[in-house]
Amino acid sequence: MPFPVTRSGDEAHLYLDLHPCSCGSAGTAWESAPGSVDGEPVARYSGTCPDCDAEREFLFGLPEREVPAVRFPTFGGPEPSQLLDAGEWMWVADLTAGNVPADEPREAEQALTIATAAVEEVIKFIPPGEDEVPERAFWSDRGRRVRGAEPSRFVLDRLLVVRNTYRDAAAAIR
Repeated sequence: MPFPVTRSGDEAHLYLDLHPCSCGSAGTAWESAPGSVDGEPVARYSGTCPDCDAEREFLFGLPEREVPAVRFPTFGGPEPSQLLDAGEWMWVADLTAGNVPADEPREAEQALTIATAAVEEVIKFIPPGEDEVPERAFWSDRGRRVRGAEPSRFVLDRLLVVRNTYRDAAAAIR
């Protein structure tokens, strides 16, 4: 029974944040532990919803090679995500960059760094030699809605401009 692979703890926690409890709460305090299902190693995230007391659990496959967390955020290695599609990563970048606090430099830099990393994740879906994210890289409802609203946002040249803009803005704050 294959599980979608989480490439890092940062990616797993982002996925968990984007998948709230059925009551709507995203405030679960997650505990993670290695585990095994049918002999397959997994990362097990479990917790109790603070609003409705529902027990929640997610199981993720482990990557072939560990991605060292050199800086925050470390979402993964060079391969594209199996947890979030290209549109969801763009949605994360939009949401984060759209909520940069004007009067808190440290938090502003962190938000722009997350937005930069999210755009870099979108770029990983572009196959070598191609210049845009292929349609198969959008499998979630949210991801397809983001792409459908403005498909030209997923062209490599435009993605690089957005990524560099966020990166430069974060560097200017430092």
